[in-house]
Amino acid sequence: MSESNDKQALGPLRVHPDNPRYFCGPDGRAVYLTGSHTWGNMQDQLSPDPDVTFDYDAYLDWMADQGFTFMRGWAWEQAAWDNHTTEKLLVRPLPYQRTGPGTALDGGPRFDLTLLNEAYFERLRSRVLQAGKRGIYVSLMLFEGFSVDNRNPDYSRNPWPGHPFHRENNVNGIDGDPHETGEGRAVHTLALPEVTAIQEAYVRRVVDAVNDLDNVLFEIGNEHYADSAAWQAHLIDLIHQYEASKAKQHPVGMTSGGGGSDALENHVLFESPADWISPRHEPGEPYRDDPPANDGRKVILTDTDHLWGLGATQGWVWKSFVRGLNPILMDPYEPLHGLDAFPNWGAINRCDHPLWATVRRSMSYTAEYARRIDLAHMSPVPELSSTGYCLAHPGHAYLVYAPDGGLVRLAFEPSAAGYEVEWFSPTTGQVVSGEQIAGKGYLSGAPFAGDAVLYVWRVT
Repeated sequence: MSESNDKQALGPLRVHPDNPRYFCGPDGRAVYLTGSHTWGNMQDQLSPDPDVTFDYDAYLDWMADQGFTFMRGWAWEQAAWDNHTTEKLLVRPLPYQRTGPGTALDGGPRFDLTLLNEAYFERLRSRVLQAGKRGIYVSLMLFEGFSVDNRNPDYSRNPWPGHPFHRENNVNGIDGDPHETGEGRAVHTLALPEVTAIQEAYVRRVVDAVNDLDNVLFEIGNEHYADSAAWQAHLIDLIHQYEASKAKQHPVGMTSGGGGSDALENHVLFESPADWISPRHEPGEPYRDDPPANDGRKVILTDTDHLWGLGATQGWVWKSFVRGLNPILMDPYEPLHGLDAFPNWGAINRCDHPLWATVRRSMSYTAEYARRIDLAHMSPVPELSSTGYCLAHPGHAYLVYAPDGGLVRLAFEPSAAGYEVEWFSPTTGQVVSGEQIAGKGYLSGAPFAGDAVLYVWRVT
């Protein structure tokens, strides 16, 4: 392992007591989370070839080389099939043992939902440990909204027939679709107590597997519907209560429902017992184009997965950063099988598309600035800058993003000692130092074309 990759993550994280826009570790320093995540980083999944495996070591080395500090650890519930293609895609390992008797719809033995697959939990623990040695925090996803419903009109793309809770796939008599809807959305509600009990046992086993580790966060699941809200809140409370008597406690998150009229809405996330949330782009809350300033109600990990699906811009990273958010990227590091047929995503569903280089680079740059500034005392103060994008500790430091570069006006408290000035180009990485200033404000043009970052800090 190279020296640059040997950065032990410190934790466990907790919401910063003085600046709840961020987490902090035991030393009290604010922790800025940014990084990319990809669909198969915890399971070998969504390929029709059973011999395809994910090179996790190479992925972690790549993440560390990018300077990333965070990833979502994806979980898929179905053993086969997916919404993106009619091919029979495979997912392994799963949390339950396949003992039979009888054959499931995917051709393998039926699941015994009372017998947990220890290899699954050992793999989770090992992968979190490996990430921690590279300074990377991992949010372990527990459930997957896309595993229980058919989001395409073509039933052959439905993942539900591959789910362990499908009546044909287990030996326990569990029927996750008692109303015969052809989907399993009921299992992500509290409507089926026998299902909830099995899920609770699984969640407790995940917690047991990683409780002693520092670099852990939890996430109830990815992109669920509105009717999952009470179920998610129940599981958040379960984790909080279960960890309360254990050695360590870790943050638990709740993410948006993505698109659709019956998706989970942002206000539900803010009203939830979650420690952190990932909202979606909504009218009045344009997290994709003009992210709202974080008011400190929750730690917010703004995720391109819930904003574009697959997509991002360089400017979005910086806008999110200076608005007090933690931006993360849904990254086709390993392309999602079957996505090439989708008109908006097919062309960019590859690791080397030039779009991703600009976004990854800016996430790395923001992580560098987060280490330089006293983040615990910084908050978004849009009115101080003519651009509307300003992260500030008034009287001490100001970080401004100018989406179009050009002339920037900044208001700040005068200091007899003066202020240092630095301009930075997110596109080229160029740094230009300005002349020291002492007045009540600053008005200047960016010294290069394109978007620009202005950093002003008081001389000490």
